[in-house]
Amino acid sequence: MFFRIEHKDENSGARTGEIQTAHGKIETPIFMPVGTAGAVKALTQAHLHEIQAQIILGNTYHLFLRPGIEIIKQFGGLHQFAGWNKPILTDSGGFQIFSIKENTRVTEEGVRFKSHIDGSMFFLKPEDAVDIQNVYNSDIQMVLDYFAGYPATLEADRKALDITHLWAERARKRFLETNKDNAQFAIIQGGLHTDLREESLSVLSKMDFEGYAVGGLSVGESREDFERIVTFIVPKMLENKPRYLMGSGTPMEILLAVEKGIDMFDCVMPTRNARNGCLFTTYGKLSVKNERYKTDMQPPDPECSCYTCRNFSRAYLRHLYISREINASILNSIHNIHFYLDFMSKIRYAIRLNKFTEFKTKFLNDFGKGV
Repeated sequence: MFFRIEHKDENSGARTGEIQTAHGKIETPIFMPVGTAGAVKALTQAHLHEIQAQIILGNTYHLFLRPGIEIIKQFGGLHQFAGWNKPILTDSGGFQIFSIKENTRVTEEGVRFKSHIDGSMFFLKPEDAVDIQNVYNSDIQMVLDYFAGYPATLEADRKALDITHLWAERARKRFLETNKDNAQFAIIQGGLHTDLREESLSVLSKMDFEGYAVGGLSVGESREDFERIVTFIVPKMLENKPRYLMGSGTPMEILLAVEKGIDMFDCVMPTRNARNGCLFTTYGKLSVKNERYKTDMQPPDPECSCYTCRNFSRAYLRHLYISREINASILNSIHNIHFYLDFMSKIRYAIRLNKFTEFKTKFLNDFGKGV
């Protein structure tokens, strides 16, 4: 993988760049639609190509459980299995240690999972996470990490950080022994403690990963704490490596993080909101289930050029949602993912013109007006 910085905004830490992978290039800053089980919910790969998604995200844990690595191996990797010929990033399963913690038990050796599907037990070591992702042939694979949760004590965050570093060292060793074609990213942890975050960055930077992510945020902490940690740690991250903020996805979070120098984002927010009848527009969120849109002939966002906005009214989308038609999720998801990818494209354009700050101010002002 090759990463180069294309342009740095003169008035902020924002930057544009390019990541080159075996399955194509990625322009940064970029938003990655989440395809946990090898599919972005409610969207086909044709939809993703039409709205110009450059990369999608899959999940090691979920794909390991179903369909299983043997099936994906028979297809020659996740790209062939899913019919997606562009880059794929796979998360390691570390977030599932947090999200389904009642079904996990962590030791220094690894993590024992109880399947949420059938209750079967399996043990995952950091080396296993590498081997599994090698089978997937992920263009970018994440190391197995451990996040103590939120809220957490200093002692719990300290223990989790030590395990994260131990696992990262073992994962890096296995990756360098077994994979010469793709990239591996480490994950900076440390909770809301700046000293632990800085220590994590220092330890992981010495292992010379291809990229670095900030994990353990957008899990319930206050906006002030989120901004404090992002503002503190991101400018300290290695400049010549891609910087990835995991799981954070409101437009406001993205703008703040881009301003500090983040290159990559993912979040289920646009597709999850779409399935619940909530659309992102130039002037804020629009809930199509609202009674006032029953006869509204306007497109969801008059300034949007996506397939949904070119062809359908708010009234029709409300009708689909109220009628529980599958098309409601499809059309809403097309719009929301298009909105996010177009948002990132506009960010890149503004950075190249050294006008990111102006863009941020105008976007937030418009978005705050309300639909």
